[in-house]
This record gives sequence, structure tokens and C-alpha cells, in this order.
Amino acid sequence: MRILITLFFCASAFYSWSQNMTNERLGQIIAKQADSVAGGNGQWQFIYKEAQMLCVTDARANRMRIISPITQADLLTKDLMLDALTANFHTALDVRYAISQGLVWSAFIHPLQELSDHEVEEALNQVYLAAATFGTTFSSTPMVFGAGTIPDEEEEKEAPVNKL
Repeated sequence: MRILITLFFCASAFYSWSQNMTNERLGQIIAKQADSVAGGNGQWQFIYKEAQMLCVTDARANRMRIISPITQADLLTKDLMLDALTANFHTALDVRYAISQGLVWSAFIHPLQELSDHEVEEALNQVYLAAATFGTTFSSTPMVFGAGTIPDEEEEKEAPVNKL
């Protein structure tokens, strides 16, 4: 009997911690957080804190991504590329800088179902901050994980002038 009770509590604890994010719930969170939203059912375009963002999901593959365009990839200097890659390890935390279709993106990529409401809200903010700080601190939060190369305030990095 003790074993059954223990198993019941363990199973209920696991169930309460597991998430079950859906496209419907994700859309509700985006609509609540964003300034304006277009699209739906796993493909949203929206403005968050004046930044253009996209969220794309594949429920069958249990994947989602929230992305924001930053600049054209061909405008990157070698130093900016190296700083972005270094930031992926130290200061971008849950987001990454990535290049696709000729653009540099700030990207949060995660299994869909395992997301909590709070994680989606945090992801929106981190994608925004990583895009906004590209070319300067390359950070998605004030936290720094590990000891990376952080640009000196005196050392101005020449960021691409025509951000998207």
C-alpha cells in the first residue's frame, strides 16, 4: 500500500510539473504580450516592444521558434561575427544569433509542449533584448554565464547601420 501511495504522489508531482503548451495557448500569450499580431495556428507575425518578431511551430514535431530579424548577414564584419558566436556561449543565454536566408536573427528554439507560460514570456523578452543589443553587449539578459569576451565600453564596435 505504501508503494502505491508513493507512486501516486510521484506521478502526480511529475504530471503537475510537466507542461502541455499548445498552439492555441501560445497564440494567447503572444496576443497578450505583443503590441500587434497577425496570423495564427502556429505562424504569427507580431510587434513586441517595437521589434518585428515571428513565431513558428510544428506541433507534430513538438518544436517552436520565436525569431526577430536583426540585419543583413553580408553587412557583418569578421569581428561582429566572432562577437555574436562568443555571445551564443556567454551572454545570449536562452537565445542564439543565427543566419538564415541572408539575415542575422535572434532566435529562441524549444520543444513546444514542454514550454510554460512564463518561459514563453521570458523568451519574447530575450529575443527582443538579443536583437536590440546586437553590435554592443550582445546580451539577452543582464546575466553572463561563464567568462567570455565582453566588449569594452571604450571600444566601439561598428554595428551595421541599417538594422531591419
